[in-house]
Amino acid sequence: MKSLGSIRRSFAPWTDATAKPYIVFENVTKKFSDFVAVNNLSLSIYEREFFALLGGSGSGKSTLLRMLAGFDEPTSGRILLDGQDLRGIPPYKRPLNMMFQSYALFPHMTVAQNIGFGLKQEGVAKAEIEKRVADMLKLVKLEQFAQRKPHQLSGGQRQRVALARSVAKRPKVLLLDEPLGALDKKLREETQFELMDLQQNLGLTFIVVTHDQEEAMTMADRIAILDKGQLMQVATPAEVYEAPVSRFVANFVGNVNMLEGKVAERVEKTARITGASGAQINVENAGEAKAGDEVTFAIRPEKIKVSSRRPEGAANAMEGEIYDLAYLGDMTVYHVRLADGQVVKASALNSARVTEDPLTWNDKAWISFAPDAGVVLTR
Repeated sequence: MKSLGSIRRSFAPWTDATAKPYIVFENVTKKFSDFVAVNNLSLSIYEREFFALLGGSGSGKSTLLRMLAGFDEPTSGRILLDGQDLRGIPPYKRPLNMMFQSYALFPHMTVAQNIGFGLKQEGVAKAEIEKRVADMLKLVKLEQFAQRKPHQLSGGQRQRVALARSVAKRPKVLLLDEPLGALDKKLREETQFELMDLQQNLGLTFIVVTHDQEEAMTMADRIAILDKGQLMQVATPAEVYEAPVSRFVANFVGNVNMLEGKVAERVEKTARITGASGAQINVENAGEAKAGDEVTFAIRPEKIKVSSRRPEGAANAMEGEIYDLAYLGDMTVYHVRLADGQVVKASALNSARVTEDPLTWNDKAWISFAPDAGVVLTR
């Protein structure tokens, strides 16, 4: 059985036609005066799903989150939670919690008191509050800071307290707006996996807003990519990366090479694409492209091999020269200038301490890739 990318777990209700979505955005539009923040958007999210809204500034992702939380109302359309229309229901009556980009901690309370505040307001027993607070402190690695006040913490530590406070109440849906932005790289990576484990253990639905592609790819079961208030693609991380539906998505997620050309020949699913310089690209799956169509062949750097000689039997090979390179320890990144002047990026894992085919600046080099290594895009 073949699949796009590694499969993290079997949870995939969106593939079941009988599964009922837990959260539904139904033809939702949100306008601020003449500005359209969200444009006729429809989206379904399932119970216990870890869902990411990914996009740049002004894409509408935070507006979607605020409408779900009840801080903004849609200009038109409906938002349903477990079948109930949320219009008119105030935020405090919705079975969800939201962690904002701002920390909003109580300055006069200790870290432990901040985390347990919501539980105390709900009348949770003292012993249960203490247990949950201890669990949350361990999760965010702040056990030794339990009795400190917010002003005695760093920005990253304050954000971790806000995260712990949001999770402590165990809402049915947890909304996270750029939750890990203030953490350093190593702690951010650790917290991503801890959030995934927590979400699965508690059986909650998590919706995270982020502009960090790696964060979305790591944590989410599915990702919705937004641009200018419109939904560009909704898919698993592997599908978004390996099978983007448009040039925008391919270019937005990860590094990619875009080779322009025309479909010279189409035979069943396979096709031959001719580039501007006459270079031929043989592809295994041409998608919707027809003979004569102007297309873009998108291929990721790690799918391209670089060598000093033309590989024997290579289905796709192009000659160029090393324009630039970067040794990053675990991998080497090559920039190869082709005959038509286009620079192609290729990356190679440094799986051995020494290389048998060393290449450096201005060396002649060949790039090669398999017929199924890229994707043909028509839009």
